[in-house]
Amino acid sequence: MQTILAHKNVRKLILAAWLAGYAGGAVAGHVHSRPDAHAPIGVMGDHVMGAGEFMLTYRYMMMRMEGNRDGASRVDVPLPGFMVSPLRMDMQMHMLGAMYAPSEDITLTMMAPVISLSMDHRVNMNGVEFTTESSGLGDIRLGGVWRFAKTDSSQWLFNFSLGLPTGSIDEKDDTPASGGKAVQLPYPMQLGSGTLDLLPGLTYTRSLSAWSWGGQGVYTLRTGSNDNGYSLGDRLDLTAWLARTVNHAFSVSARAAWSQWGNIDGADSKLSLTPTVPTKDPNRRGGRQLALLLGVNYVAHGLNHMRFAFELGAPVYQNLDGPQLET
Repeated sequence: MQTILAHKNVRKLILAAWLAGYAGGAVAGHVHSRPDAHAPIGVMGDHVMGAGEFMLTYRYMMMRMEGNRDGASRVDVPLPGFMVSPLRMDMQMHMLGAMYAPSEDITLTMMAPVISLSMDHRVNMNGVEFTTESSGLGDIRLGGVWRFAKTDSSQWLFNFSLGLPTGSIDEKDDTPASGGKAVQLPYPMQLGSGTLDLLPGLTYTRSLSAWSWGGQGVYTLRTGSNDNGYSLGDRLDLTAWLARTVNHAFSVSARAAWSQWGNIDGADSKLSLTPTVPTKDPNRRGGRQLALLLGVNYVAHGLNHMRFAFELGAPVYQNLDGPQLET
């Protein structure tokens, strides 16, 4: 997954270890000897495996959002028209994944995130600062990758995942105005979408003697409304990367990632109809972002071909339906 470590507004960190092996405990399968046989760690579903092979993955990600933006311009705190201003938000995620290939052209996938969220606020009237927190299981994704075309150096993949509403949308915490009573937290502090989500995608990869490149597009389609009367906005993620092998164990990569997501449809029935903080406003959740990332892949050939990967980057463009915390 991607990582971002940059100016004060962006800090993301993702580390990943990939372990591949044959079911039944034989010598490791899925031995893609080149380190760039897998895309940068921020790209999911970029390959299929040999029939009968499986792979286990662990990913860790840290992200900080700091400062507010309305459109392409930054907005200073205190935010006009609101009683409370968000200052920053930290997110940590542990992602456990599993892949299994029933055939050479089809690989089944599962991803389960455990998420921890923290947001700092300031009361505009008196300058009092406070923090709200939530943590737990996010939305589990089940899906697969189908290779429908290939040559000696390239392949086309169809990606499809189903996002299950396993993440909570009823996270609560106390605030200075709640009198010590836990109240419903705004949309960014919830752990899931609450809806069944469809994620179709298309991936292309190509490898030459020392170089490789590829591209991927994934669309997230929300179906219906959740139990709290809303659905998150649909999302489009596009990415393209270029990688070069350094030696038989290391490769380096550069990647561009474009994301755009819509505002919330409906509104959480447990939140105030007159938002006191912009994170409660369903019409201030959409946005667009372009990020550039650098990455490293490493294959530990002496450790059953375990893979380690790292990405680091920063947004170079953001346009948000704000005021909204920027990445």
